[in-house]
Amino acid sequence: MFKNTNSRRLWLAMAATLALGSAGLTTGCATHVKATALTNPPPAEVFSAFGRIEVKRLRATKPLSEPGLAKIQENLDKDLRASLEAWNKRPENGRTLVIEPIVEELEFKHGAQRVLLGPLAGSSGVLMRLKITDNQGRQVANPEFFQRADAMAAGWVMGVHDNIMLTRVANLASAYVISNYSHAHGGPTGADGKALGGGTR
Repeated sequence: MFKNTNSRRLWLAMAATLALGSAGLTTGCATHVKATALTNPPPAEVFSAFGRIEVKRLRATKPLSEPGLAKIQENLDKDLRASLEAWNKRPENGRTLVIEPIVEELEFKHGAQRVLLGPLAGSSGVLMRLKITDNQGRQVANPEFFQRADAMAAGWVMGVHDNIMLTRVANLASAYVISNYSHAHGGPTGADGKALGGGTR
C-alpha cells in the first residue's frame, strides 16, 4: 500500500509538471531580448581609412551570464585575429578606429538548467552592439546583432543551439567589421520579423 501511494503521488506530480510545462511552452518560453532593426546602416566611412584598428574586450551593460560572455569573446577573437594582424601592419596615418563590443541583453540557458528542463527552460536570446568610434571619439558606426535559440529546438538537443547562438552573434559582428573594411555597405543584424518588438519565441 505504501508503495502504491508513493507511485500515485509520483504520477500526480509528473502530470502537474507536464501540464505546467505545456502552458510554459505556449506562454512562458519567449525570450525578452528584442532587436530594433533587420539591417545595419553603412558606417560613416570605410574602416580601411584608419591606420590602426583596435578591438576592445567584450563588456556587458549589466551583470550577465559569464559563460555566455566568454563564448562570444572566444569567437570574436578567432574571427578577427588574422584580419587585425594584417590591417595593423600597414603604415600608421595618425587615425585609429576603436571597436567596443557590448552585450546589451543576454538570456542564456545552459548547463544543468537546459539538461534538466529541456524546452521548459525557455528560449535563449542575445543582443550585442559594436560601438565604433575614431580616436577623437567621433561615432563611425553603431551596429547591433541579434540571435536566439528557440525553446523547442534548443531543448531537445540539450543546449547545443544555445551555444551555437553565441557563435552566430559573434560571427555576424565579425563579418560586419571585415566586410566594411574596404566598402561601406552595412550588413544584417541577424534578426527576423519575429525578433522585432513583443519578444521572440
